[in-house]
Amino acid sequence: MTMDANGSASTKRFVGNAAASLAEIDKVQQSLRFRLPKSYVEFMLSRNGGEGLVGRSYLVLWKIEELVAMNDAYHVAEFAPGLFLLGTDGGGEAFGFDTRSDACRIVSVPFVEMEIENAEVVAPDFGAFFSTLSNS
Repeated sequence: MTMDANGSASTKRFVGNAAASLAEIDKVQQSLRFRLPKSYVEFMLSRNGGEGLVGRSYLVLWKIEELVAMNDAYHVAEFAPGLFLLGTDGGGEAFGFDTRSDACRIVSVPFVEMEIENAEVVAPDFGAFFSTLSNS
């Protein structure tokens, strides 16, 4: 895993929340049509989302208990079927899993004109997400 959210110079200003419980993660997992990637689950077990700078990129990762409600509020299943959002850049872009394959690549998609065709791959998986943002 290449994730460096544990204190490298590029993530010192990303502040994680208190850890999610396995029960909270399992509850969300039961409502999903795909498996949350292991690297994402491990991250949430150590810090339940968070917010701050990763390199020069701003990142807001939603808490596990907010995921389903946020995806419902943004009508993701309607506007961008196959995506499942996990956070935002704090502005006009959302970050999410592309659930159309087992790889669950991380993509960005604009909140305005949210369509699967507008999704752009940011990282091959959640494990590489932080290092990709750090280097962008």
